Amino acid sequence: MEHNKKYGLFTAITMIIGIVVGSGIFFKADDVLTYTNGNVLLGIFIFCIAAIAIIFGSLSISQLATRTDNPGGIISYAEEFVNKKTAAAFGWFQVFLYLPSIAAVVSWVSGIYICQLFNIQNTYLNPYTIGFIVIVICYLINILSAKFGGYFQNGSMIIKLIPLVLFAIFGLVKGDPVNNLMLDIENVKTTGISLGILAAFGPIAFSFDGWIISTSICHEIKNSKRNLPLALIISPIVILLAYVLYFVGVSIFVGPENVLQLGDNSVNQMANNLFGPIGAKVMLVFVVISVLGTVNGVILGMIRMPYSLAIRNMVPFSKSLSKQNKKLQNMPLNSAIFAFIVTLAWYILHYITQEGINGSEGILYQKGDVSEISICIGYLNYCVLYIVILKLAKKGEIKNKFMGYFVPIMAIIGSFIILSGGFANPLFIYYLIICLAVMFIGYLYYKK
Repeated sequence: MEHNKKYGLFTAITMIIGIVVGSGIFFKADDVLTYTNGNVLLGIFIFCIAAIAIIFGSLSISQLATRTDNPGGIISYAEEFVNKKTAAAFGWFQVFLYLPSIAAVVSWVSGIYICQLFNIQNTYLNPYTIGFIVIVICYLINILSAKFGGYFQNGSMIIKLIPLVLFAIFGLVKGDPVNNLMLDIENVKTTGISLGILAAFGPIAFSFDGWIISTSICHEIKNSKRNLPLALIISPIVILLAYVLYFVGVSIFVGPENVLQLGDNSVNQMANNLFGPIGAKVMLVFVVISVLGTVNGVILGMIRMPYSLAIRNMVPFSKSLSKQNKKLQNMPLNSAIFAFIVTLAWYILHYITQEGINGSEGILYQKGDVSEISICIGYLNYCVLYIVILKLAKKGEIKNKFMGYFVPIMAIIGSFIILSGGFANPLFIYYLIICLAVMFIGYLYYKK
């Protein structure tokens, strides 16, 4: 089947960085500090440990990316190196849980920051309304012009690094990082390290997530067997460096206790202190574009996933979903519409879980993030592929022992570290059951 090669190495890199860096780091930093009791040094430690999952995970997946450029990314890898039933299970997880839940949460976050930018009253409904509009626009952009969607991804990645770099530099220069970190060391010596910090892996997993989505457009990347592995290797290192510097800069400049109190508004507060009201608005524009770039990247990948399942007859209505529209540069239009509907369903579910549900005694249940669980469970799926790398090395198909053994073992360890963060979510057991049920249905569907 014909596929246009629309994207180069730069777009592959910007897609990974553009999805991973964007929303999570801006609205999860306060969550990390909450779980470390305001200890910035422990936060840095957690970021670096969590980075094991993405850095070694990317290196592992790059080994498979050099061996195939068939559509579907993770679906293709499971199909070729495990079996087709497992590929179907992975595909259903991606289409019905993982991608739409991330798109829903990040779109809502874009609504929060757009409300801040235009001084729109941040009632419970306004961010959701704006987030819905963002979803519609991003789907239209990527459906009507795949190239334009790619250009926006490139541009937004460059723009989104501006606030990260500026906040990091000003925070480190104008703050007092050495004394603050020394105090954190003394606090650790005095109080020790609580196992409660493991809960920080949940929000950090969200901040680091998205790198795997780039594999969904592998069949549209020029010379993908070379460019995609390169992108998977370069991007995680850039991301870790940017995250740690930003986290330290904001935490030191604003102060850990103030970040905890201000929450998602700490970015706006720092920008106001540094650049005044007008400068703060400019920085907030950068943040909004950054978050929109994340939404666009997730949707760019989501659009093609039902199509990737359909060409393998792994989903109902495969004949319809696998059709490509020649007028739209072979865009799988029906796949895009299907993806849009699933995303909206998750958007509604996210609204319900965020606003809480009144119990029989009028008690508001603890809120949960619908994306964190699917992200954590996703790493379990990746472990199956990491084991494939070990088997290929054992067969002698991967000659380099470091890449064949050490890298996938570290990726597996990193995945279980990320999974440990999911346990802190109050809805973990419910989402776990849903995730396993959806994958099992996908497995059975293809089997029968």
